[in-house]
Amino acid sequence: MNQEGKLKVAVLMGGLSSEREVSLKSGKAVAAGLAEAGHEAIPYDVTDPLLPGLREIAPDVAFVALHGTYGEDGTVQLILDNMGIPYTGSGPEASRMGMDKLAAKRAFVRHAIPTADYFPVGPAQGVEAIRAQTKEFGYPLVCKPSASGSSLGVSIVRKPDQLLAALKNAREHSDTALIERYIHGREFTVGVLEGAALPMIELVVSREFFDYAAKYEDDKTQYVTPVSLLPTLYRKACEAAERAYAALGCRHMVRVDLIYGHDGNLYVLEVNTIPGFTPRSLLPLAAAQAGIPFARLCDRIVRAALRDAAQEARRRSLTA
Repeated sequence: MNQEGKLKVAVLMGGLSSEREVSLKSGKAVAAGLAEAGHEAIPYDVTDPLLPGLREIAPDVAFVALHGTYGEDGTVQLILDNMGIPYTGSGPEASRMGMDKLAAKRAFVRHAIPTADYFPVGPAQGVEAIRAQTKEFGYPLVCKPSASGSSLGVSIVRKPDQLLAALKNAREHSDTALIERYIHGREFTVGVLEGAALPMIELVVSREFFDYAAKYEDDKTQYVTPVSLLPTLYRKACEAAERAYAALGCRHMVRVDLIYGHDGNLYVLEVNTIPGFTPRSLLPLAAAQAGIPFARLCDRIVRAALRDAAQEARRRSLTA
C-alpha cells in the first residue's frame, strides 16, 4: 500500500464451480469498481485450486468474487489464510456454514432465528423413509442440495410422484439434500454490510421462485425498493438478517434471503457469504439505496478486510 492509500488488489474470479460464468462477471465488475476507487485491481482467473502465481503478485488484499464450491465453502479462504494474504468476506468456518445449508439451518435453530421446518436426506436414505417424513410437511415442499449456490438444484415438489426427480436433481449438486416445508409468501433479500442491514429489496419473479434463471437471465424479474412493509415488520426482517450474519460468524458483507409468509411470520432461508457483484446483483443495489455507490462499496469492503487482518495479527502477537 502506498502513501496515498492505493491498494494492490487481486480480484479472484471464475473458479471451478458451475457458477464460473457468473463469478467472472462479478469479478470484472469488482475490478472496474476498485480501479474507479483508485486502486490497482489485478484480475486473477482461478483455474487451479492452488492459486499459482498469487504470491508473486504480492497483493495487499484479495477480493474473493468466487461463487459456489471452492469459493464459498471455505476452501479458498483456508488457502489464503495459509498464504498470509488478507481477503474479503467471511473466514473458512463461516463460509463453510453458509454454503452448507444444513449447518446454517442448525445454527439458525440454535440462535432462535426463524427458519422453515426441514429435515436432511442423506445419500443412503431409503425412499420410503423419506416419503414418511414428508407426510408431516404435506405438499408442496422444497427440495434443495445442502451445498450449492445460485439456487442450482432447487425444486418445488407439488406432488409425491415428483419427489424422486427432485432428489435426483438436488443430488447432482450435493450428496445430502434438504427437504423444507414450503412457505407461501413474499420473497425479500437483505444485504448486510459490516454487521448492519442495508435497505431491503423485494423479489418479484415470473417464475416459480427466485431460481438461477430468475437471478441472472429473466428480464421479467423485478427488484422492488423501497419495499412496502409495516415499519415493525421491516425492522424485524433487518434484525433477523443481522442475527443470521452474526450466528454464522460472518465478516464484511453477506446477502440474507427471507420470506414473509402468508401466515404472518418471517423465515430466514439462507445466508450468501459471497453475494454477486454483477450488474443484476442485489447487494450493490441495496448499497446504492443506502447512498453507497459501487466503487465506494468495493473500496469499503477491501479496507474492512485489511482492518480485520491487522487486528487479527495484533491479537496473535499479544497471545504468542
